[in-house]
Amino acid sequence: MFGAEKGTASQLDGRKLYIGIVQALFNESITNALAQACKAELAALGVDDKHIGHVLVPGALEVPLALQAMAEKQQYDALIALGCIIRGETYHFELVANESGAGVSRVALDYQLPIANAILTTEDMAQAVARQSDKGRDAARVAVEMANLLARLS
Repeated sequence: MFGAEKGTASQLDGRKLYIGIVQALFNESITNALAQACKAELAALGVDDKHIGHVLVPGALEVPLALQAMAEKQQYDALIALGCIIRGETYHFELVANESGAGVSRVALDYQLPIANAILTTEDMAQAVARQSDKGRDAARVAVEMANLLARLS
């Protein structure tokens, strides 16, 4: 791994980074908790609050478009997608989960920009609540680590 172990201090140093967050508002209690945990972890990793862009969109299907708009600005070192999709009784769950995930990946590859995908896909609200804080923190760590990795590879 290029002489560095996963999770070393240099990989998780966010002091010079600019991070963009796109938060879906559907299942807002969950996505607010994701955002709060994510921002707290970014701060712990040294990302200046003034270096964090945070936009809100209605739901998970709108996340990729907002990510694309942020990527086009070329001012972010990494982006974070936050959302929550809870299974219902129809096929809509699969559609939203698959399309939002594919859209997030497409933006990352098209713009060669790391995007930490923390759009939760759960069976019920209890699973979402159980994951909201950990996944928010994980997304922050992934964004910082991948931004630093891509900077080293450039």
